[in-house]
Amino acid sequence: MVGLGLSYLLLPKQRQRITTIQRYVVLLLVAILILSPFLWLVSAVFKDTDVLMQYAFLPPLSEWSSETLNLKNFYNPETEELDSLFEAEKTIEGEVHFWRYLANSLFLASTSTIVTLFFSSLGGYALAKYEFHGKYAIISFMLGTMMIPGLLLLAPLYNLIYKIGWMDSYWALLVPGASSAFGMFLFRQACLSVPNSLMEAARIDGCSEFSIYLNIVMPLVRPMTGAFCLVSFLGNWNSFVYPNIYIQTQSKLTLPVILNQFVDVYSQQYGIFLAGTLIAIIPPAILFFALQREFISGLTSGAIKG
Repeated sequence: MVGLGLSYLLLPKQRQRITTIQRYVVLLLVAILILSPFLWLVSAVFKDTDVLMQYAFLPPLSEWSSETLNLKNFYNPETEELDSLFEAEKTIEGEVHFWRYLANSLFLASTSTIVTLFFSSLGGYALAKYEFHGKYAIISFMLGTMMIPGLLLLAPLYNLIYKIGWMDSYWALLVPGASSAFGMFLFRQACLSVPNSLMEAARIDGCSEFSIYLNIVMPLVRPMTGAFCLVSFLGNWNSFVYPNIYIQTQSKLTLPVILNQFVDVYSQQYGIFLAGTLIAIIPPAILFFALQREFISGLTSGAIKG
């Protein structure tokens, strides 16, 4: 009887252990499924062009050599043509290196994110904490614009950019996206959770309205700020259509446009394309790991109401 009692007491623990093992097995399989494309990419960039399509991942250990695995996709000193990623590209402006395109993308994505964050947070703060005539009409109009695809406005925007004289200029990429209806809506929802009594106390202490926004409201909506920065940076980093249309000088192009040129009708440089893609995912990955806590908090900030 005692043995049966002990076995009965152990059964829940055994079931819990089996459930835990099953959960970890499922998570492991999902992780392998998600990481497989990344592992394939890492394997592909180190394979020689001649064996790129022969193996799904790396070749067998018995075939590892400088003829199958090398760094020729990044740099190939044996050729004078643009046959590797880090070799300078000869243009009418002179030689242009891959790092120039990387710097262009970093500048545009970072600057656009900072500018959009500033104006969107200001707009969201005003819509959340100030009462003025036509406020709800503006919110309705703002939400309505989110249903219009951006490419639908490409033709009139192109005509406007051309008449202003911003063609082949970064102003054409930075100014139209300086404010985001989506961003203002997100910050409005986040600013609604900031107590009005806290702002009134700051006004009594002599804080200006901008000081209240900068020193009180923005620190309190930090999770939403981190989430918006990550989403905005990724959107600008991966932007292809607008840089491809507005930018015409080779040295001003961004990474998505350049990477697309490695695989086209007349050239299929898949090894260089994959090497550039691997480098292109590093800055967004660093930003994600730096902001992942704020990103998750920002996504779940409105999930619980208390």
